[in-house]
Amino acid sequence: MRSARHKNDDLHGNVPDNSPVVLLLIDVINDLDFPGNANLLKQAPILAENIRKLKARCRRKGIPVIYVNDNRNKWRSDIFSVIEYCRGNGKGRVLVESLIPSPADYFVLKPKHSAFYATPLDTLLVYMKTRTVILAGLTTASCILLTAGEIYIRDLKLFVPSDCVAGLRPMDHRKALDLMRISFRADTRPAKNLNLKILLRESI
Repeated sequence: MRSARHKNDDLHGNVPDNSPVVLLLIDVINDLDFPGNANLLKQAPILAENIRKLKARCRRKGIPVIYVNDNRNKWRSDIFSVIEYCRGNGKGRVLVESLIPSPADYFVLKPKHSAFYATPLDTLLVYMKTRTVILAGLTTASCILLTAGEIYIRDLKLFVPSDCVAGLRPMDHRKALDLMRISFRADTRPAKNLNLKILLRESI
């Protein structure tokens, strides 16, 4: 059982939220400056708006938002340096400007593709008593897929709204969503069809 791994009741005041549901945003603070980015650049405006709306709905329901973002291969990087770098890059600005973290949000830096590898995310979710994760961001066939697998093996319920994730190629995007549905029992209905009130109630 997950609860048996940690005996303390809290993180000494560092994590004020307890929530059965969290919204996990993967690599949305992103300059989008990498090979094969044409599809992402095309999708960025609508993706940003879909995630922004989902985040706003989650905050209204008291669902915490956790950003998990690449540290740009520099362990001394901090939240603000990552945000400012990506915000100043023309390719990723449309995504970053719509999704800048608020003071109420959490931010975790990761060194590799999975949001759990060498990060405190697992500990954070345990102490928040999380049972359900809504997963959004980039990219569907890489960081989203690997993070979804980690969520599944932790016996957490998984939602990956199909309109709040994007990939480098449409075919890879569709295959990754199919794999998450089949292998990780992910619910991939669009975000607009997620009833957060019911989801909260069923996750208690």
